[in-house]
Amino acid sequence: MLVLEDVNVYYGAIHALKGVSLEVNEGEIVTLIGSNGAGKSTTLRSISGLIRPKQGKIAFQGKDINTIPPQEIVSMGISQVPEGRRIFANMTVLENLELGAFLRKDKDGIKKDMHYVYELFPRLQERRTQVAGTLSGGEQQMLAMGRALMSRPKLLLLDEPSMGLAPILVKQIFSIIQTIKENGTTILLVEQNANMALSIADRAYVLETGRIVLSGQAKELAESQEVRKAYLGG
Repeated sequence: MLVLEDVNVYYGAIHALKGVSLEVNEGEIVTLIGSNGAGKSTTLRSISGLIRPKQGKIAFQGKDINTIPPQEIVSMGISQVPEGRRIFANMTVLENLELGAFLRKDKDGIKKDMHYVYELFPRLQERRTQVAGTLSGGEQQMLAMGRALMSRPKLLLLDEPSMGLAPILVKQIFSIIQTIKENGTTILLVEQNANMALSIADRAYVLETGRIVLSGQAKELAESQEVRKAYLGG
């Protein structure tokens, strides 16, 4: 579904991604793990069209998306839940969700997806008239995910969904991520909580200072001494 080939990204003189190649197949959860500053978010931003690679190719369903504007990438079926949630704090929960469907014209489909989001996140339905900025951190994360799902993505990019959440909420969010996958959405997950990410992913890539240094089945990487030592606290 998604292929990155030898992607190089620069921020001014800083070489942030150094020849990153990876692929995501339909129906998978693929996770990118690595320490802070490894280039995980930069990889997602490149796929979303928010940053342009200097070299390399990004293809979605066989189509080169390197030069396509971000809004067109969304309409092709890629949606991102940004790090830090980036909800519209002064708008209600419902207005945030409606904005997720901004590029769509199919009223019945939008209604159906709103129902789906409320099924996944019953708390959002309870709080639909509430101003989003007054929600708890966990509820804001649910809203950011719900908003991204309203564009009906084929591929969902999740950037640090567990950041700043209590352990019980992290479990809940990860369980919902698995449900989203089971319902047919492919997921590329960037996550610092490597234990949780590897426990739900099919495959994983390890990024270090802009390079992929390891890749394989998530279970195998979770058992690898190298990964355990560097990312799993043992």
